[in-house]
Amino acid sequence: MLGLAPLRFVSPPPRGAAAVSAAAIGGHSISVKCPSPSTLPSLHPDLTGSQLGDGCHCAVPPPGEKDADKARAETTEGASYKWRMVIAYDGTKFKGWQYQPSPPTIQCSIENALTRITKLDRKELCLVGAGRTDTGVHAWGQVAHFTTPFSYHCLDSMHSAINGLLPHEIRVREISAAKPEFHARTSTRSKIYHYKIYNGPVMDPFHNHYAYHSAYKLNSQAMREAAKHFVGTHDFTSFANAVHNDRVRSPIKKIMRFDVIEMGAILQLEIEGTGFLYRQVRNMVALLLQVGREALPPDIVAKIIAARDRKELAKVALSAPPHGLYLMSVNYDKEMLQPPEGAPHISFGRTHQISKCKLLFY
Repeated sequence: MLGLAPLRFVSPPPRGAAAVSAAAIGGHSISVKCPSPSTLPSLHPDLTGSQLGDGCHCAVPPPGEKDADKARAETTEGASYKWRMVIAYDGTKFKGWQYQPSPPTIQCSIENALTRITKLDRKELCLVGAGRTDTGVHAWGQVAHFTTPFSYHCLDSMHSAINGLLPHEIRVREISAAKPEFHARTSTRSKIYHYKIYNGPVMDPFHNHYAYHSAYKLNSQAMREAAKHFVGTHDFTSFANAVHNDRVRSPIKKIMRFDVIEMGAILQLEIEGTGFLYRQVRNMVALLLQVGREALPPDIVAKIIAARDRKELAKVALSAPPHGLYLMSVNYDKEMLQPPEGAPHISFGRTHQISKCKLLFY
């Protein structure tokens, strides 16, 4: 847990809605409403519209250096402010979440965007993710936090700038102020993963990177019976791959639910637990696939759990591929998610409205 000084946010100034003058684009007249420049957050002073990355649709250019200086809230010397993000990404082209000297990784991409916006280096930002997803694994609800030595009046423009700098496969869905004691990884109450299986004779090409294809007709009822053995508190040593680092993690984990849901050709496995060992979810899915193919009986799960030996699982199943796996959400106690007093409003992204549209008919 980072040692942070108490957060002291300054209440944001009244937000006057400044109307951007109408612009004629291809015969269409549009006007966009946005916060006035005084409410915009601090951005990189050298950042121009042409430098925004894939996926930026911000109608208002980033503020200049003077506007950035005005937008920063009054701060206390030595204070530190913590921010929480909810992130979605397509993990196909990335080498997982965790920072590596040679990108691309999800953490690297986000740190690069934050560095340009805040002008802080990665050691000052201290970006931490709730889950270290593997190469090819996707996420809809990854959570991360970072710190800054200054606060913001408003988060909407910073939110837009981050997404403008990120590759289109990564998006920050939410950004909010967090309590000093909040930690994206150690404060978690539970995590929910989904694993998608396309169970049809011919693979749908639109699911190639997002679901595992099983040409075998799977017995979903047998898989449900087997999944029941995972629920509860167990030693999951048999389902954990070796980790090449110094972290020693307890193999005792609690699985709250393990559902097998049929959605047409898609068979979706939904797992919620207090925590997971390295590749635990993919190894559990692999065993259920063998049960679904009727190569193994449902009670094999209980026997392999009791063995507490990874080699026992390796005799009957290989790890399921990563592209069918999604980190869907990370859950915390409600008290932990309460924003500090005087914090800026949570940002879910800025929307743009077309108030007038004139079509020319020829």
